[in-house]
Amino acid sequence: MTSRSVFVTGASRGIGEAIAKELNKRGYRVVGTARTTRPELEGVEFVACDVRDPESVRTAVEQAREILGEIDIVVNCAGIMNDGPLLTQTQEGVQSVLDTNLNGSINVVRETVPDMMANKWGRLVFVSSIVALWGSPGQTNYSASKSGLIGLARSLAWELGRAGITSNVVLPGLIETDMISGLTERRRKEIISQTALRRTGTPEEVAALVAFLVSEEAGFITGASIPIGGGVGMGL
Repeated sequence: MTSRSVFVTGASRGIGEAIAKELNKRGYRVVGTARTTRPELEGVEFVACDVRDPESVRTAVEQAREILGEIDIVVNCAGIMNDGPLLTQTQEGVQSVLDTNLNGSINVVRETVPDMMANKWGRLVFVSSIVALWGSPGQTNYSASKSGLIGLARSLAWELGRAGITSNVVLPGLIETDMISGLTERRRKEIISQTALRRTGTPEEVAALVAFLVSEEAGFITGASIPIGGGVGMGL
């Protein structure tokens, strides 16, 4: 058990919800963000936050501090998809994905890292995707945003390491969430056929990996990009 405090973006559903639940179960004090709704999640308090908007992030972090005190750990999980061939995408559609998935994480880090620097201890975890390494037809905007998280996390590992702050990325494969509900059955089978374990993963499995990365035991792991996809994309 621990008394550490955690700020989880995108905690209202899917992987983010599973992470918030798992960390709460392990004794962390958790505040999650949701853009439009205030979900009810036992043991987790929510603040409204649009990660694309720096002012919204600033307000949400201030509210989280009122609940938690200083913020020890940040898990950046807020993300969206807007799939389709690049030549059919509008600029607004592309920008929305980049602003949410990549710039949103930058906005959150800027507001929360000062607490960690002051305490000489902290954990940053970014939820990317195996698509960041693999690429995928119709997902140029999503792939670009998720690839950017790897460079962001590694650069922060260098910048913040002397302050005792780790910065890591998890790269989920095909995980059973609402985000994959739009996949055709053909594409779903195709991805599973390229997965060594021949199945999809669960949000709870991703949450368990994140829980390890934010723990004391993971204190010598930083700048790492860890796939969690049942073996999909091995060798990349």
